[in-house]
Amino acid sequence: MSVDYAQLAVPGVRQLQPYVPGKPIEEVARELGMAPESIVKLASNENPLGPSPKVLKAIANAQSDLTRYPDSNGFNLKSALCAHLNVAFDQITLGNGSNDVLDLLARAFVAPGSEVVFSQYAFIVYPIVTQAVGGKAVVVPAREWGHDLDAMAKVVNEKTAMVFLANPNNPTGTCFSRRELVKFLEQVPKRVIVVLDEAYFEYVGGEDYPNGLLLQQDFPNLVVCRTFSKAYGLAGLRVGYSVASPVITDLLNRVRQPFNVNSIALAAAEAALEDQAYLAKACQINHEGMMQITSAFNALGISYIPSKGNFITADFGENAGSINQQLLQRGVIVRPVANYGMAHHLRISIGLPEENEQFIEALKQTL
Repeated sequence: MSVDYAQLAVPGVRQLQPYVPGKPIEEVARELGMAPESIVKLASNENPLGPSPKVLKAIANAQSDLTRYPDSNGFNLKSALCAHLNVAFDQITLGNGSNDVLDLLARAFVAPGSEVVFSQYAFIVYPIVTQAVGGKAVVVPAREWGHDLDAMAKVVNEKTAMVFLANPNNPTGTCFSRRELVKFLEQVPKRVIVVLDEAYFEYVGGEDYPNGLLLQQDFPNLVVCRTFSKAYGLAGLRVGYSVASPVITDLLNRVRQPFNVNSIALAAAEAALEDQAYLAKACQINHEGMMQITSAFNALGISYIPSKGNFITADFGENAGSINQQLLQRGVIVRPVANYGMAHHLRISIGLPEENEQFIEALKQTL
C-alpha cells in the first residue's frame, strides 16, 4: 500500500513555499558554460570586501579543536557582545544566523491560530516561520514601499502574538524613524512580542535612525535581532543573535538547538567584533558603491527605491524578468523579487567598484 507522506506533515508545512536563495556563482557558471571568475554576484546582500584578516587568523587558530563540540553557551562571543553593546549576558541568544533566531521566536511565542503581523514587501522569512508553526499571517499594506507603522498598530488585537519589523527593510531598503518606532511601541500591548530585525544596522547612520537596544528598558516586549552576515562579512559562517529581556532570552534558549553555532563561527564572530577598522571600511565601500549605482540609474532614467542597506531595488517594469536573464548571460547575478510581490523590480547588492561597474556596463548593453 502506498503512503502519501506529504499528507502526514502538519498543515503549515504542507502548504509552505521554501526560501529561495540567490543563485551561486558556480551554478550560473555550470548552466551557461562561463568561467566562474568572469561572473559577479550582486544578489544576496553579501559583503564584497572579503573576510577580515583578524577573522582569518581566528579561524586558523580554532581549527585545532574541531574534534570537540563548540561551547553551546557561546561564552566568549556573548561576553564580547556584552562589552560591545552594553547589555547583560542573560539578554543574548546566539543563532545560526539571525534567521535561526527568528525561527526560535516563532516557535517560542506563536501558538497555532495566533496572529503575526508584518508589512507587505517584508523579509520572506517572516511568513515562512509564521506558517511553519501554524500562525496566521496578517500582512499590512506598505506605505511608499516601507512599513506603515500606524496601520500595523491598528491591526494588533487580542489574537496577536508577535509583530515583525525590519529596519532597514529587505528587499526595499526603507527605514522608519525613532519617533515612528516609539509611537508604535506605545500603542502595542506589552503582551505582544515585537521583533525588530536590524540585520543591516551597521550600514545606517544619522541621529533619527533608532537603535532598538536603547528602547528596551521602556519596552520589555521588544526583541532586537542582528547578524554578522552583512557588514561583518561572515555570511558563509552563519552567526547572528538577539538581545531581549532575560525572561524572553531564557525561553528562546529552551527551544534553541544545542551547539547551533559552530566553533569556527564563534571564533570568527568574536574576532570580527574586535575589528572595527574593517567594519568602517566595509561601510565606506558600501556608501561609495551605492552612489556609483544610483548615479548610473539616474543617468539611465531607471526608477529605484532609496535604500539604507547594502542593496538597492530598481523598477524595470514588465521587462524585469527578461533583463535579469540577459544580465545572467553577461555574467552578472542580481535578485528577482517577484516572490515578494514585486515582479517589476530587481534587487542589486552593492559590490566592489569594479563589480558595480561590470553590472552597470552589462545593464547598458541589455537596455
